[in-house]
This record gives sequence, C-alpha cells and structure tokens, in this order.
Amino acid sequence: MSAKKILIVEDEISLQETLKYNLLKQGYEVEVSGDGAKAVELAIKNQPDLIILDLMLPGMDGLDVCKTIRQTQSTPIMMVTAKDEEIDRVVGLEIGADDYITKPFSMRELVARVKALLRRVRLIEEDVKQSLGENGQKGIVVYDNLSIDPIRREILIDNQPCAFKPKEYELLVFLAEHQRQVLTREHILERVWGWDYVGDSRTVDVHIRWLRGKIEKDASDPKRIVTVRGAGYRFEG
Repeated sequence: MSAKKILIVEDEISLQETLKYNLLKQGYEVEVSGDGAKAVELAIKNQPDLIILDLMLPGMDGLDVCKTIRQTQSTPIMMVTAKDEEIDRVVGLEIGADDYITKPFSMRELVARVKALLRRVRLIEEDVKQSLGENGQKGIVVYDNLSIDPIRREILIDNQPCAFKPKEYELLVFLAEHQRQVLTREHILERVWGWDYVGDSRTVDVHIRWLRGKIEKDASDPKRIVTVRGAGYRFEG
C-alpha cells in the first residue's frame, strides 16, 4: 500500500519543519507550503490524502483556502487554530474543514488526530464499496436521480456533479449504507464525526437540513431523509 500524502499549509517555519519531521517519521509523504494561494495549487495538482491547514496565513487565509479547495475537492482538512479563535473554528467547520486542532498542541496529539481522520475516511469508503456488493455499476450506487460515486467521492443529481461539503457527503453515504434503518442522532454523530468530536447532536440536525436542501424535491416535505419523531432519521433512497 502506498504512503498517504499530506499537505502542510503553515507559514511558521519552525512549526512547519516540526510537523514535517514527525509525519515523515510516521511513514507519510509530506509536502509543505507557507502560502495559501500556492497551497491551493498544490492541492489541486497533487491530490493529497489529507491537508493540515493553519487558519492564520499571509495573504489568502486558511478559511479562504478551505473554501476554495472545497469547490473542487473533498480532501480531508484539519484546521490549525489558536485558542482565542473559537468563532473562526466554527466557521471553518461550516465551510468544509473536517477537524481542527488548537495551538499549542503536542505532536502525539496531532499524529493521533491525523490517523483518526484518515481512518474515518477509509472506513466510510470501505463501507460504501461493501454495500454495493456485486451489483455496483462502476462503483456507483443509484437512488432514482441521486448517484453516489465512492471512488471519486462525488454526488450526482440527474447525472450532474453537485457540490457537497465533506461532512455532508459522509453523512449522506452513512445514511445510504443504512437505508430504511432508523438511526439516532447520537449514533450518526459518533460514526460520521467521531467519538471525540466536540459538539452535540444539533450538528446532525443542521447537516440533515443542508442535505435536504440539495437532494429533496421539496425540503419542507422530505421524502428521502425522513424524521422519525423521538428516534432520529431514516434514509428512504
């Protein structure tokens, strides 16, 4: 199995070098950039498996980098923030970051979070491929006009790619894997966001609302993702 590629976007040279050294020791391929615009170019060109992205960058900041990358890619992004940037962390998660880590942090914690994020993405992709069985056509599973392509991590509506944030994609995939099963908010939160996610079940409700706005003909009267009162949600396909 080839080594996973990680792009570090950090303008503080000492931290950049420390991150690179520790990730290389773990067997990852590592590329670094201290410039936001250049990082976007590298992400598009080299297709890393994960991006570690500092929020505070000269010129194009981390939020803009994240937003730009999310226009074309669903690569997992871990945002690095300072202690007093709680609002920006929330904004970062809303525009597409998958996780964040707060300065100062230990390299052991950073490596553990990198491994956990990569593992979560791998498990979701394996679950989708397994759920397709022998009937999956070119790795794509279809529900009427909705198609999920686990190889490209892409959602198509009427055969046209539709922009989904990473967590929207992962949530939809998880729901689809458990079609017609009632899933509690807590179960969804644990499987899609991870057991160590700092947040509550309202996060699930918000993302469900966003999903309905994209895949339902009438989001106010959902037929695909239905609410089971007092229990959770069920994906009807």
